[in-house]
Amino acid sequence: MGAVGLAAAAALTAASFTSPAAADAGVGHARTQEALDAAVKDGVPGATGQVDDRYSIWTGTSGVGDLKTGAPRSAVDRYRIGSMTKTFVATVLLQLEAEGRLDLDDKVDKWLPGVVEGNGHDGRRISVRQLLNHTSGIFSYTADPDFLERGFTEKFLEHRYDTYTPAQLVGIAMRHEPLFEPGAGWSYSNTNYTLAGMIVEKVSGHSYEDEIGRRIVKPLGLYATSVPRTASSMPKPSSRAYSKLSLAPKPTDPTHDVTELNPSAAGSAGAMVSGSGDLNRFYSALLGGKLLPAQQLKEMKTTVPVSGAGLITGYGLGLMKFEPSCGVSVWGHGGNIQGSASQAVTTPDGKHSLAFNFNGDWAGNSQAVIEAEYCPE
Repeated sequence: MGAVGLAAAAALTAASFTSPAAADAGVGHARTQEALDAAVKDGVPGATGQVDDRYSIWTGTSGVGDLKTGAPRSAVDRYRIGSMTKTFVATVLLQLEAEGRLDLDDKVDKWLPGVVEGNGHDGRRISVRQLLNHTSGIFSYTADPDFLERGFTEKFLEHRYDTYTPAQLVGIAMRHEPLFEPGAGWSYSNTNYTLAGMIVEKVSGHSYEDEIGRRIVKPLGLYATSVPRTASSMPKPSSRAYSKLSLAPKPTDPTHDVTELNPSAAGSAGAMVSGSGDLNRFYSALLGGKLLPAQQLKEMKTTVPVSGAGLITGYGLGLMKFEPSCGVSVWGHGGNIQGSASQAVTTPDGKHSLAFNFNGDWAGNSQAVIEAEYCPE
């Protein structure tokens, strides 16, 4: 989820002359390990990641998982994946579309009458598609000044166990004017996916958590993946998660343990927990056509342009397009939440996948890890 969405992703423009073929071949992971190490040198307590390609499974770790004990990061750590939750939610909605139970061009008001209204917001003019690709113009509740203060400053320590309902989160957004007319621009909004989760429940009759479990987690055997509602603790094995709890963090700021938190503040925009192996399995299956029919996967990969986000050049339906410097394209999503910054990407055929996590949210260049893996020379 994160306070500022895509702005948390560091820009990377380093030049490389590696050919796309060489990048796709998965030749070694030395630079990937170096990029994980560089994040730790930059101030992240620890990093963990995994690569699944045509030839092998590689795991890499760096730094510590617990600043008090000095215990290292583990290759099998579970961690909060933040906005990668959006890809799971979008996949469920596209499955429902393939079953004929809704249309991406349905207006939000058809499924959630009267929910998106006030201060210029109008759910009768916004489609489900516009929620999923962030062209709705709906204000992101995580940009609300009061929400920012409670969630991303030291006030978090007083509010970490607060419970939010989806209706409350949408209500926060409705206090603000839209950013633009529906379809007239692009802006990352967590409110879009709060609404998407509500639509999943309205269409299916089950919560988005249950639908993700039934349709994705169980069929793929994602044993490290869970969709917590309000539970604040982390499943084992896992490392501690750390934050500076500042909107403008400095290396000298105090470091806070933020491992325990009530994920309802993120909900269907970013509450899930997973691990690198499970994320690789999920994105590989998704891009490999195992979760969606060809038409729905094509719609998911139909992007709108994104600028100023480093390697990220387009946003589809809960799916980001990354273009490293050597010419290869990869698909996936990033996810930031208090104390946790993660990325997961895979090649268009789903056969070369990378997922990793930093257990600190104020430092480290996550896009440099992607660049290192797919442009290794």
